[in-house]
Amino acid sequence: MLRVPARDARLSPAERFALDLLIDLSRVIPADDIAEAVSIEVVDQEEGSADLRLGQGDDWHIQPQGDSVLVPRRTLSLVVDVAGAAVEQASSEADRHGRVPSDVNPLVAAGVEREPIICFAAAALRRAVLGAAGRGPVRLAVPWPEGRRWAAAITHDLDVVDYWPAFTLLRLLELGRKARVGLAANVMRSAMGAIGRDPVVRSIENVLAQEATRDVVSTWFVLCGTPNLATMRAGDLTYLPEGNRASGIMKMVAAGEHEIGLHGSFRTMDQPEQFALQRTRLERLVGNRVLGVRQHFMRMRPGQTHSEMAQVGFAYDATYGFPDRNGFRLGVADIVSGWDAGGGRASDVDEVPLIWMDRAQSKYQGVEDPAAWIEDARDLLKSCRAVEGAWVGLWHPNLTPALGYPGTDKTFGSLLDVVLSGSPFVSTLADLSAWRRARRSLRATELRRDGTLEVELASSTQYPVQIEDADGRVIQTVDPATTTKPL
Repeated sequence: MLRVPARDARLSPAERFALDLLIDLSRVIPADDIAEAVSIEVVDQEEGSADLRLGQGDDWHIQPQGDSVLVPRRTLSLVVDVAGAAVEQASSEADRHGRVPSDVNPLVAAGVEREPIICFAAAALRRAVLGAAGRGPVRLAVPWPEGRRWAAAITHDLDVVDYWPAFTLLRLLELGRKARVGLAANVMRSAMGAIGRDPVVRSIENVLAQEATRDVVSTWFVLCGTPNLATMRAGDLTYLPEGNRASGIMKMVAAGEHEIGLHGSFRTMDQPEQFALQRTRLERLVGNRVLGVRQHFMRMRPGQTHSEMAQVGFAYDATYGFPDRNGFRLGVADIVSGWDAGGGRASDVDEVPLIWMDRAQSKYQGVEDPAAWIEDARDLLKSCRAVEGAWVGLWHPNLTPALGYPGTDKTFGSLLDVVLSGSPFVSTLADLSAWRRARRSLRATELRRDGTLEVELASSTQYPVQIEDADGRVIQTVDPATTTKPL
């Protein structure tokens, strides 16, 4: 256990956020007032470098001292800059879609965006706690439900429903700019063969069938505004959610017990009142609460847009990924609390970083071989598994030969097989977010004589929360139904 200092005036709100985030990721259970617990102390430490690469090599200057663990302020500053997206929130730069450019991100600037470095810092904290505890008891939360050591989530953005030939034409223009003549010819043949067969619906049926065969539930983000010529030309809203095809697709998704979230249109970033309108409209269509959101084209202003999401009542946001590359935009392979730099407080919206996306490679990096996409996913999966985190991937269901992507017929099934080969806990983003909120809220109030803990939870989940010792032996299971209470 880890005895965390009470709200300390010597810690800024940003430092407190960073400390809480590191403790959460470390899985060390915080203790209110248990004598056997290791204490944590934030210290000023000027020597050494705050360089990201050096931080990985020297345990981030987090070290045991007696029965305490010392955490330097500059380490916390680095954590909030990266995992709290403080650097991005302070930037006024924007690309043509109004997004903060990827090279503003400190991980991209340092060339380490494919490493979950903040998870490494949390692991350093856990090691320091074990060192300070010596032979004393240390209790950790088991990373994921059912005793699983890592988690994975499959997501889909429903960008294309109607007018599929228009999207094929756009894809042909893209291939033309890349001088991919042979690939364009293959696309033309596939498109001609799909006339009258609705390749979009057929592709979605295939995706759902592949998931059903493997007992996978996924999360689908659906656009829910009214399209017009301007939104179509911009690549934003292109279908009416109440239309026959869109409503039929949502019924198929719901029938498989998958989650439906909001794919926030371009207007939601500039006109935040659209969040409430689109969410209400989608909830009316699906007959359920809509808990999550992902911005179309990842169009958002970090911090500001998330504050507006929180005001509407979203539980989580799944936008934090790079549009032009795959990796760890927040430096974490996990679900974490967001940071609102403008408000100087932790956000009420959980952040579910997007780690891998198909179009990051084909659109931005010119990688047109679907097999290479899967290898890229495999590489990032290994990183997530190594830190006992969560891998979140995005497969666009319109990636079908008739819409411009030859060779993708079996690619999605291959992706699922690669993900499942590591035996992760797989569920919807709503499930994973609820689980992490519950695990994050776990507090120890007493160490019993038998080595188990008296605990409290401030957030509920449908899955029991397990507690293990320093050797990874599960010693206790907590039932949220009987334990959850406001703290």
